[in-house]
Amino acid sequence: MKSIWQPGTTLECVRGIQAGTMSPFLGIEFIELGADFLRATMPVTERNCQPMRVLHGGASVVLAETLASTAANCTVDTARCALVGQEINANHLRSVPVGGRVTGRTHPFHLGARSQVWGIEITDERGRLICVSRITMARIERPLTVPTT
Repeated sequence: MKSIWQPGTTLECVRGIQAGTMSPFLGIEFIELGADFLRATMPVTERNCQPMRVLHGGASVVLAETLASTAANCTVDTARCALVGQEINANHLRSVPVGGRVTGRTHPFHLGARSQVWGIEITDERGRLICVSRITMARIERPLTVPTT
């Protein structure tokens, strides 16, 4: 299978662009870059749980959007454009208690000129599906010159 990534895209590059974002705060760790998918893990801790001491649904959505946003931007020349989340949905299927770990995997459904659609599946440590998500990414052009004020 031919790779969908921009030339030079590596797992180390993907990890490097996470500095200074929400990813390190939540413990999101990118672990695998395939020809057409990206995988990351996230621990379930007090930082991302709800009062019932299980993974917060919003944290699952953060993992899903982080995976898909990162992956989408690795398919384009980011000096010319960027892909940003336009719409996301998620179905939460099972809970994960504090102390657990989840793994998300994203892959594209559509890689268009103006938009992309990505699917994300999040599983627990036993491989059980805990959340499915889909995100639409909108392409925005980067300014060619710096605007003056």
